[in-house]
Amino acid sequence: MHLIIAEKHIAAKRIAAILAPGKTKQVRVSGVDTYEYDSDGEKKIFMGLSGHIVKLDFPAAYNNWQKVEASELISAQIITTSTQVKIVAALKKLGKTATKVTIATDYDREGELIGVEALDIIKQVNQDVVYERVHYSAITPKAIDSAFSNPTTVDFNLADAGHSRQVIDLVWGASLTRYISLAAGRLGKMFLSVGRVQSPTLSLIVDREKEREAFIPRPYWELSVMLKCKSGEIFRAEHRTKRFWDKSMLDKVMEKVSVGDDALLKELRTSEKTDKTPTPFNTTEFISAASSIGFTAANAMRIAETLYTNGYISYPRTDNTVYPETLDLRAQIEIFKTGAFKQYALKLLEKEHLVPTRGKKETTDHPPIYPASLARKSDMNEQEWKLYELVVRRFFATFADPAKWETIRAKFHIRDEEFKASGARLIVPGWRWYYHYNAPEDRLLPPLIEDDKLSVQKVETEAKETQPPGRYGQGRLIKIMEEMGLGTKATRHDIISKLYSRAYVHGNPLQPTKTAVAVVDTLEKFAPTISRPDMTSKLESDMDLIAEGGIPEDEVIQESREMLKTVFSYLENNRERIRESLRAGLREDKIIGNCSECSSNLMVMRSKRGGRFIGCEGYPECNFSLPLPKSGHIVVTDKFCEEHGMYHIRIIN
Repeated sequence: MHLIIAEKHIAAKRIAAILAPGKTKQVRVSGVDTYEYDSDGEKKIFMGLSGHIVKLDFPAAYNNWQKVEASELISAQIITTSTQVKIVAALKKLGKTATKVTIATDYDREGELIGVEALDIIKQVNQDVVYERVHYSAITPKAIDSAFSNPTTVDFNLADAGHSRQVIDLVWGASLTRYISLAAGRLGKMFLSVGRVQSPTLSLIVDREKEREAFIPRPYWELSVMLKCKSGEIFRAEHRTKRFWDKSMLDKVMEKVSVGDDALLKELRTSEKTDKTPTPFNTTEFISAASSIGFTAANAMRIAETLYTNGYISYPRTDNTVYPETLDLRAQIEIFKTGAFKQYALKLLEKEHLVPTRGKKETTDHPPIYPASLARKSDMNEQEWKLYELVVRRFFATFADPAKWETIRAKFHIRDEEFKASGARLIVPGWRWYYHYNAPEDRLLPPLIEDDKLSVQKVETEAKETQPPGRYGQGRLIKIMEEMGLGTKATRHDIISKLYSRAYVHGNPLQPTKTAVAVVDTLEKFAPTISRPDMTSKLESDMDLIAEGGIPEDEVIQESREMLKTVFSYLENNRERIRESLRAGLREDKIIGNCSECSSNLMVMRSKRGGRFIGCEGYPECNFSLPLPKSGHIVVTDKFCEEHGMYHIRIIN
């Protein structure tokens, strides 16, 4: 019997349907659906896992936070426990009689590790089983047929790299989370999470917030006029001094320029600007584009995974921005000669040579994200279609010509003061016809001729202030994480999701809570290694070396433990100061405002029965209170209600 193992049930079902269309029958094994058929006298059985079917953990003796010191977890034994009992039972039952096993999980670190986990379970009951590996980047007939016709070997180095990440993240996360939570007195569901990648990422967000708070706005003024040309059209021109930092200088100009003055057109320049064709989507660029049309990073990746397993797009976790030569690009476009994108496909197919753009990153594991098959809008829900369309349009755009804009710049003299006006219009749509997202609008000027005289219809001034640096949106933050070596293409969106779920951040762009600031401030004071990217970036590089076979997994894990011991030596030496720092910061995060009856602080409090409410610190002299929902994280925002003297709160479920 030949056993084929895919990463998920839906992938196994699709692969079975591709390799044996109409021939498979569904058979339940140990409560798990499998798909089988006979091929030349050999029975083939397809089954799907559920991602990781085992997890790493500490022995039960380490679970008591009060009795076991956090530092003991650094060198503690790590055990493997089953998370999917039925799937493990099915693997053992089928594995006993299997003569051959094909691992058909996703081709990346996680996928290789998931496949090896399944293989290890089978080896427990069938030590001498023959096994092979197949790689594919899309679940389409062509890709699957090719993969199964060209099997390769299991990459144990790649699996070890994935396993090392699990071990390191467990040890760092569990020990530091326990230490910081106990120091702060935040146990149960409200524990304070600390992580090898999570904490440096949170530090980026907090540092940006501090920049914003330290920012001192500087006032300036802008001056513009409304001009009327001979045709009667009215448009705006701005003074050559973009910003007047000195009000007196603005006043001097205002004394000279007034309504009814002539504006002489002294210079008119027309030129062309080229808008470069975009490069193919890798994971980071895809998340950034999805973020710009309203998707969170985690949601974009969740939907992309669904599109991939249903065969609509290629594998969404990739660093590659160069289409491989093995991908028949013309054939891929021809798929769309019918359907919603027909006109775009036919236009591209008119080209004699289809030459796509190339990004800076080229890898050999997976191609850039591209549409793998034709879909109809009725095949999926609205959110799935939006992301599918995004991928299709980006794919088409990479073959298109650059867009071209005509730009017009005009200079006017009004009583010896120079004013400027500019316009732009799209004259060659190029790639923007295919990929219409976030396109700038035309800014048109009326027909003008040098030495024309126009009349000033209105003189306007506007007082403004310089603005602090903006907060990070999810797409931008993921790009920065990539630049700093924080996490991987497969984990960065999950890290951001954790920051939300722990109530460290809220909103998008991301805004840190006072709890987040307290945690980061404490780490930066007493254990800066945890909050800076250097350490985690070094470990990421070491994991890459494991995957390449350049360094043993045990060596990297031991190195990470030694790093962590050094961190704990700092923590232990500052235990009391850490406790004070955390608790003072966390207390601030509970202050809602001032009591209208006695002016004491209003705080988020808990009743003896565990319920939550806003109460007055002046109790028992003051009984003022307000109710709160029973569940959800409470986040005190920076939006202040002047009428009631309290900050708005947000409940995160």
